[in-house]
Amino acid sequence: VDLIVFCGVDFMAETASILNQDKKIIIPSAKAQCPMAAMFPVSVLKAAKEGHPDAPVVLYVNTYAEAKAEAYVTCTSSNAAEIIRKLDADTILFGPDRNLVWYAAQKNSGKTLIPVPADGFCYVHRLFGDGAAVMKLKEKYPEAELLVHPECEPEFQMRADFVLSTGGMYRRCQESDAKVFIIGTEVGLVDRLRREIPGKTFLPALEYNECSAMKQITLENTYQALLDEEPVVKVPHEIAERAKVPIRRMLEMS
Repeated sequence: VDLIVFCGVDFMAETASILNQDKKIIIPSAKAQCPMAAMFPVSVLKAAKEGHPDAPVVLYVNTYAEAKAEAYVTCTSSNAAEIIRKLDADTILFGPDRNLVWYAAQKNSGKTLIPVPADGFCYVHRLFGDGAAVMKLKEKYPEAELLVHPECEPEFQMRADFVLSTGGMYRRCQESDAKVFIIGTEVGLVDRLRREIPGKTFLPALEYNECSAMKQITLENTYQALLDEEPVVKVPHEIAERAKVPIRRMLEMS
């Protein structure tokens, strides 16, 4: 395989380029730009590292390659708490999602996690707020399991039956004896759950929390990208070599 069409947002395509420098990576739409990754320029991370020179840097994979190149290790929402636990450090720089930092801190009470930037967030998950509105749906379906993503506000996480990554939500819906689930993440997961797990009811915690960046990817522009073999995403070799290290370290630690 010499060509990879990455049907995701820009930082995901960058990660594919980091790990596949010998392949051509294309993304169907150059407009598929993650706002959270964009709010975390590498200059912010470098300043934080200067202020805390002994603190290892853990970066959520939802970041750009230049930032990853400055990290000790990356993480996902599913392994963040585990990665933090395994680090031999009491003070850790962690970014860019403030709410994921809070979640990981609850699982690692003996460690100090410093969010970088101070208020990084995913706008889709911030729409849930403290979850008070969602609890009206829970009252209507008291038997439903409420599954909440760790990018949501702490107050909403505390209302959840389970706080899980999207992959964790999918597995929970497969394995649980519950028949009704309220899904507290980007609404697109609900479509997939309804399609792939028949016989159960899946309710979006909010109807309108779509990720506009992810929705830039369509069947039509994917087809066009295959024809044109563009837009191309190519991480420079020097940055890719440095960014590869924290990604591989994450895989070793998970």
